[in-house]
Amino acid sequence: MRPVLLCLLLAAAPVPAWTAETAWDGIAPMLLEGRTPLPAGKAIRIASPYRTENDARTVIGVEAEGPGGRLIQRVTVVLDENPMPVSAVLELARPHPRLAFDITFRINGPTPLHVLAETADGEVYLAEGFVKTSGQGACAAPPGTDPDATLARLGEMNLEMTPLGAAGRLAALAHGGPEARLGIGIRHPSLSGLQRDQVTLLFIPMRYVERLKIDLDGQPFAALTGSISLSENPEIGLDVPAGTRRAEATMTDTDGIVAHAGKDFPGY
Repeated sequence: MRPVLLCLLLAAAPVPAWTAETAWDGIAPMLLEGRTPLPAGKAIRIASPYRTENDARTVIGVEAEGPGGRLIQRVTVVLDENPMPVSAVLELARPHPRLAFDITFRINGPTPLHVLAETADGEVYLAEGFVKTSGQGACAAPPGTDPDATLARLGEMNLEMTPLGAAGRLAALAHGGPEARLGIGIRHPSLSGLQRDQVTLLFIPMRYVERLKIDLDGQPFAALTGSISLSENPEIGLDVPAGTRRAEATMTDTDGIVAHAGKDFPGY
């Protein structure tokens, strides 16, 4: 993963009111590195609510397909106005025609949403959206659970496999690929660094899931790079190949804690 992605802690510096520059104008050059993105069209489909019901736990889904037979290498989700706008990067160990996933995010306020899909041959496709919020200021809101209790179970993970519906199976046949979804629930406080201890009123140090590595049947499949935009106790859903019999997940957080979980499945 390019180091610059991890350096985007804060959105672009404030600009004078008389300019029309947006947060994305400051973020895009660091992500694109001189490349010109192509309009995604049908190559990227975004599933996000028009308005969040819970700013601290909003599911955003992405499905990316490589146009013209191209293979998807990585997908980046950017919540422009979040304090850490580059919110999640999912990279495949081996490029694939299709990558579909959903993640629970915290969204600090109304924000444009950008999704970049990069192909193995270096093309970049861009899709845009917008998410309205409920005004809860999720990144600075106090933790939703007892931090001490959460820390005591930090790193516990639950893995589940769910067969896709008929439409998903038809898509799987068409693309020679996934027909099941792997769900991973992670016990982690996902502390933003903007929250205050409700007793001392001191800021709680930042701590979040920095990396999640996913292996299928003993082989690397994908890796997620996280941020403070991941919700407390984040959940990740990921379409996986047919016939997957075992999934393993290894989480590393920003404090260096490493946790591992694995589970056997009957095969889908």
